[in-house]
Amino acid sequence: MSLVAFLYILALIMSGVLLFGAVYFVIMLTDLECDYINPIDLANNLNTYVMPEMAAQMFLFVTFLLVGEWMSMLLNLPLVAWNILKVVNARQFYDATEVFRTLPKHKRENFVKVAFYLVCFFYYLYSMIITLVNESTTPDHQHVSF
Repeated sequence: MSLVAFLYILALIMSGVLLFGAVYFVIMLTDLECDYINPIDLANNLNTYVMPEMAAQMFLFVTFLLVGEWMSMLLNLPLVAWNILKVVNARQFYDATEVFRTLPKHKRENFVKVAFYLVCFFYYLYSMIITLVNESTTPDHQHVSF
């Protein structure tokens, strides 16, 4: 199994985990909207997962860049740029005092992340299958006759 195939398997697993995390964020924000959780608990729960999510996304981006998988890298570029912009402007964490005012924006952002991770999941699945099929149909060693 090649490095590219292993990378797509890893990306598929990470995309599934990130998809689950984005759905968790949406559920928590909906719980806040329905008043099942208070803003302080919400901020404490979600802020622990913000930076690991960004780090995982950046890891995938850099790994695709280093391996030369340009389409996968370009697919991840918008979310990585958005995350960098949030960190530069110090807006990456949920603020318990502002969360009610910014709740629609946070929900919309997380719904977009759910859609993005779902697209990535199926793209990585397709790429993994194509890579593994191409590896199994090409000969391991090309013999050159003189």
